[in-house]
Amino acid sequence: MDFQRVIRLQRMTRRFDERPIEPEVLDRILANSQKSPSAGFSQGFAFLVLEGADAEMFWKITSPRRGEGFTTPAIIIPLANKQAYLDRYSESDKAGFGLEKEENWPVPFWLVDTSFASMIILLSATAEGLGCWFFGIFSAQKELLQHFGVAEGFEPIGAIALGYPSERDVRSPSLKRGLRSFESVFHKGRW
Repeated sequence: MDFQRVIRLQRMTRRFDERPIEPEVLDRILANSQKSPSAGFSQGFAFLVLEGADAEMFWKITSPRRGEGFTTPAIIIPLANKQAYLDRYSESDKAGFGLEKEENWPVPFWLVDTSFASMIILLSATAEGLGCWFFGIFSAQKELLQHFGVAEGFEPIGAIALGYPSERDVRSPSLKRGLRSFESVFHKGRW
């Protein structure tokens, strides 16, 4: 699919058909995320991929009421690993930056890089004809990580639901706000 078309079509889908995602399609989407930028090539992100009963368990743990009758063929949990960046920037070729301590980072790149990789998943899903939805995990995060055996030091930045869009999907009422004007977002040369 043409990249400009992917950008135009990309949106958050909240209702999905029950049909599973073909394994080769899901693997292609996931593999694309490994091409995202990574400070110092630290690659301090990982993804927990949940399908079928595991995806249902995600909803039971994080949102028991919402999980009733809610179908999500796949849920991907992007996980950031801060220690991977602190360790990488302690190595000899990066030590001069002084970033071996968290407080010296002007921006937490473990979150930035995990976000970049997540955006590639969203765009790849759209290019594959899937719907996608990035959302926060607002409750039972600790229980969720424990249930699925997530390694210590990995923190979720949210979750991504993937699947074939349902005819029952409705656009978010927030879209009525519209896009901000080009000029209010982009300041060329000076503010």
